Amino acid sequence: MTIEELLVFGKSHCHSDHAKILLAELLNKNPLELLNYLEEKVEEEIVDKYKKEVLALEEGRPLQYVIGSVNFFGNRFYIDERVLIPRFETEELVENTIKYVEEYFDEPIDIVDLGCGSGAIGITLEKKLSPKSVDLIDISKEALEVTKINCEKIESKANLIQNDFLEGIDKKYDLIISNPPYIKTNEEIEDIVKNNEPSIALYAGDDGLDCYRKILSQVKKNMKDKCLIAFEIGCDQSNDIITLVQEYLEDVIIEVKKDLSDKDRMLFIFKNIK
Repeated sequence: MTIEELLVFGKSHCHSDHAKILLAELLNKNPLELLNYLEEKVEEEIVDKYKKEVLALEEGRPLQYVIGSVNFFGNRFYIDERVLIPRFETEELVENTIKYVEEYFDEPIDIVDLGCGSGAIGITLEKKLSPKSVDLIDISKEALEVTKINCEKIESKANLIQNDFLEGIDKKYDLIISNPPYIKTNEEIEDIVKNNEPSIALYAGDDGLDCYRKILSQVKKNMKDKCLIAFEIGCDQSNDIITLVQEYLEDVIIEVKKDLSDKDRMLFIFKNIK
């Protein structure tokens, strides 16, 4: 089959943009370039794989899982159904965190990424900040298998730890960052998310705050004298999380930042920094 014939097939089963992206990935081309190669013949092996992937999309599997990777902050991370798909909002969390670290810390820092999933947050911070150490922690053994793949792929020297957040860990950190599960147990979410992404990475109790509650109840012993905590949060959770911070931590400054959609999406806790 030709590229044109495959695109016609793809567009009959899924969104045209997705059809182009899938084929471009398989052919190692830019999606915008495909129109220049419409008459080019495609190897049978790639034809079969493309048709299989298109049908997987039609059945409701997320594009990122079908491709098997996602671009996050300029690096391509391997992902599959064992981990949450990294979102653009999380890139915003990382971007703002990098700004704060560069502004307030002069020496290489110790970082921990709690509920690391694919490792996108912690590995990106390692590459951008050249820290003293990076610990990637997740309770899920399956998630850490994906993290390990990305550490090898992106040449990260991060330490992988299977653990329930900071429980039983005494090491102190300059930066503690997390995009934990924050969806309420009974909250309605898109079927494509609910049916594909790991529930352990999505849901956090009746109020969606269980993970913040657990982290904040554990974190005091792990904070250096000068410390930054960075959370991704649900857009309606800032006030409740501020209340939790005030319950567990003293003498800190709390800042909520909006994402590009003008929604509360990041919460930063400063200890002896501002």
